[in-house]
Amino acid sequence: MILEEIKKELFALQDEKYRDFQSRLIPTMAREAMIGVRTPQLRKLAKQLAKREDIDVFYHQLPHEYFDENQLHAFLISDIKDVSLCLEKIALFLPFVDNWATCDQMSPKVFRKHRQELLPYIKTWLASDRTYEVRFAVGMLMEHFLDDDFELTYPGLVCELRSEEYYINMMIAWYFATALAKQYDAILPFIERMKLEPWTHNKAIQKAIESRRITPEQKAYLKSLKTAGHIKGRKI
Repeated sequence: MILEEIKKELFALQDEKYRDFQSRLIPTMAREAMIGVRTPQLRKLAKQLAKREDIDVFYHQLPHEYFDENQLHAFLISDIKDVSLCLEKIALFLPFVDNWATCDQMSPKVFRKHRQELLPYIKTWLASDRTYEVRFAVGMLMEHFLDDDFELTYPGLVCELRSEEYYINMMIAWYFATALAKQYDAILPFIERMKLEPWTHNKAIQKAIESRRITPEQKAYLKSLKTAGHIKGRKI
């Protein structure tokens, strides 16, 4: 069966040193739940498996046992060319995503030409009580709605989020740092008016200052907008 074949292939590609390295980067995942397959090999395997007629069995066998299976699942979804099918598979898989790496690796190429079909789903995920549904939604707004399709309502949605989840707040900060780099004049008032929670506000400024797309003058001004406040929170 395809499920046994996938596990066998993943273990054949195992790199234990890489697994140990990964486990330090993803503290929410137990080391025993990781096989240790490198990303290029997972992407290659995903392209091979996508051609199989029985791949739907893997899509529906949730939750997966291993982190690497989740990564493989994310790469399979990212290559789906039909937007309706892609959204269907994301809706099925996203509730089972349990770490930042799988969440952030899932980046379907089909959305580049179908942003408007994606938008209603983003709004639903933003209202979710699941950490990685919210993180994925903010990530999709960051990836697809900061350029030609940018509207002020989108950062407005993000700044309304309130959470004590580290991985949500980090994504909010990343979103606003990227938004400052791409839409500085439109986004700056959100920072000036302290629309974010203090910790997230400061982290967004920190990440923006690290960007090469922010001018020295802009960086100096952003530094002046840091706040001494903080929120409770830590990596979980």
